[in-house]
Amino acid sequence: MSDDAARDAAARDAAEEASAFSHPPVEPDSTAAYGDHPDQVIDFYAPREPADSAEKAQVPLVVVLHGGAWRSPYDRRHLTPFADYLARQGFAVANVEYRRGALIPAQADGADGGTGPVSGRWPDTFDDVAAAFDALPALVHDVLPQADPRRTVITGHSAGGHLALWAAARHVLPPDSPWRTDRPAPLRGVVALAPIADFHIARKLEVCGGAVSQLMGGDDMFAERQPYADPALLLPTGIATTLVQGRTDIVVPQAVAEAYAEAAAKAGEVVGLTLLEDVGHFPLIDPAADACAVVAEEIAQLAW
Repeated sequence: MSDDAARDAAARDAAEEASAFSHPPVEPDSTAAYGDHPDQVIDFYAPREPADSAEKAQVPLVVVLHGGAWRSPYDRRHLTPFADYLARQGFAVANVEYRRGALIPAQADGADGGTGPVSGRWPDTFDDVAAAFDALPALVHDVLPQADPRRTVITGHSAGGHLALWAAARHVLPPDSPWRTDRPAPLRGVVALAPIADFHIARKLEVCGGAVSQLMGGDDMFAERQPYADPALLLPTGIATTLVQGRTDIVVPQAVAEAYAEAAAKAGEVVGLTLLEDVGHFPLIDPAADACAVVAEEIAQLAW
C-alpha cells in the first residue's frame, strides 16, 4: 500500500470510528451480576417491537460481546447503541461485560515508555465469559421473560468476535480445560463481526498492536495457551457460524476472517463469510451505517 493509500485508509477508519462512537450510551432495562467482581455483569435490553403473533410471543435472544482488543479502556458502554439497535429490531439482548487487561504501570526510569493498556487477563477474561454463559439461562429467566433461550445467537465485534466464537466452542476445548463443557451450547448460531478469529494470522499481522500475544500472557506462553483460546484450533464446532467482515478493515484485516473460514473448511465445516465492500471495522456496530442492518439480517437468518 502506498503512503497516500495508507493515509486515506487511516482517515477513513478514523471517520468510521468517530461515527460509531458518536452515539450516546443507551441505558439497559436491567442489569444482573454473574459474579462478585464489578465487571462480572450483564445488561439486558427488552425487545422494543411488540410480538405480532402467538409464534413470536417470545423472541430470539442475542448475546453480544464488545471488542476493544480485550483492553480495559474499552467496556460494554460503547456497544450499548448497537444493543439498543438490535432491541429495536425485535430481539431480546444481553450485553456481557468481562474483565479486560489493566494498565501497565510506568517504570521509575521511564524505560517502558510510559503506561499503556495490556490486552486481556489470563485466565480472568476466559473465566468471566465462561461464567457469564453458564449463568445466562437463569438470569434471562428472571429478568428477560420475553427472551426465548431456544433461539439464542451469539454475536461479538473484533475481540468480542473472538470471544463469541470461543464461547460457542467450549465443548471442543482440550479435555483438561477448566472451561470445557460436556456438550455443545444450545445455540442457533454465531455471527462474529470482524473477529480476531485466527491467532496465528492475527499475531503475524500484529493486529491491535500485538494484542493476541498480550492476551496469552506474552510470547513465552503463547504456544502453550493457544490451544485453549484460539478459535481456529477449536473446529469443527457443529454450530452454525457466520463471519461478517468489511473488505477495507485495517484494524482486523480480512485475512484473519479468511484464515478462520479456511481452517473450518479443512476441519469439514462450512462457515459463512459475508464480505462487505467499502466497509471498514466500525460500521458493523454503528446503528447509522448500512452495514449494521446487514448484521441484523445475518442474526435474524439464524435466530428465526
